[in-house]
Amino acid sequence: QLQLVESGGGLVQAGGSLRLSCTASGSIFSRNTMLWYRQAPGKQRELVAFISTFGSTNYADSVKGRFTISRDNAKNTVYLQMNSLKPEDTAVYYCNDLTYWGQGTQVTVSS
Repeated sequence: QLQLVESGGGLVQAGGSLRLSCTASGSIFSRNTMLWYRQAPGKQRELVAFISTFGSTNYADSVKGRFTISRDNAKNTVYLQMNSLKPEDTAVYYCNDLTYWGQGTQVTVSS
């Protein structure tokens, strides 16, 4: 069974940056498409970005040009670099491999 552990969340002012990490164990990470989702209070969970096994990436329109997803297969880790953060980016961010979920990491952006 795959285990996903997120880290890197926190409190940041609008315009600031954070880098989230998600480390996987228990499977062949390099074969997995990896995704970042987020869920704000009172809202549905939404897809933020994903990266394929070949490194192709895709982003939600709301984060294009501000967020960058990347992966380091040697470290079994996927990253989400978040720049120019806005209060509306406040949410719990989750890592996913199309099957399993991490526990989430809270990102709070103050105005």
